[in-house]
Amino acid sequence: MEQIIRAGRYLYALPMAIFGVMHFLSADQMAGMTPGGIIIVYLTGAALILAAISIFIGKYDKLACLLLGFMLLLFIWPHAQGMSSNEMELLNVLKNIAMAGGAFMCASLAKDSTYVK
Repeated sequence: MEQIIRAGRYLYALPMAIFGVMHFLSADQMAGMTPGGIIIVYLTGAALILAAISIFIGKYDKLACLLLGFMLLLFIWPHAQGMSSNEMELLNVLKNIAMAGGAFMCASLAKDSTYVK
C-alpha cells in the first residue's frame, strides 16, 4: 500500500510536465487567452516543468509543490472570467482547484523540508 501512495507523486508530476511542454508547443494559441501574453505562457510552462522535475527527483519538492499549488490557484481567475461566455470554463476552474489540492497534499507528504516546514 505504501508503494501505491508513493507512486502518487509520480502520477501527479507527469501531467504537470506534459502541461508544461504543451505551454511551449502551443504558446501562440495560449498567448491570446493569457494576461501578459506569450512571456507568461513560457514562464508558466517552465514553472510546470521545473515543479515536475523537483517532484520526480525529490529535491525541494515541498517548496515546489507549495508554489505549484499557489500558481494553479491563480489560474482560476482567467477561467472564472470566461465562465460568463463559455460554460465549459467551469471544468477548467474545477480542474485547477483539484490540481492545487493535489499539489498541497504532495507538499504535506514531501520528505524535503529544507526550506519549508
